[in-house]
Amino acid sequence: MIITAALTCLALNVYHEARGEPLTGQLAVAEVTLNRVASDRYPDDVCEVVWDNKQFSWTHDGKSDKPKDPKAWVEAKAIAHIALEGLMREPVLPPTVLHYHADWVTPYWARGKQHVAKIGSHIFYEGIR
Repeated sequence: MIITAALTCLALNVYHEARGEPLTGQLAVAEVTLNRVASDRYPDDVCEVVWDNKQFSWTHDGKSDKPKDPKAWVEAKAIAHIALEGLMREPVLPPTVLHYHADWVTPYWARGKQHVAKIGSHIFYEGIR
């Protein structure tokens, strides 16, 4: 596996957003990130999507972004590689899914969005591509 900036950024997002979730949930978070890259509403670069202003809570929470759990970090990099290389047989979510949040919060932006799935502790929604 070649470590690229895109792989590192996607792996960081999977690690911080879905570490401890089932494999399907971690893949879904990676897919949402890549769905945003493909969308006209977001930047067309993985790192730019991940670091886009206040899109993912871990990017602006004031805590260190350096992974502290070596096993979870290795898993996040593998998941990012699978997602970036299109190695899954079938996607977990449709390409129209651009949003998610943890099930213990109720963000204002979720109102009016089409609920698509709940995987682990995340709720996924369609967005306008």
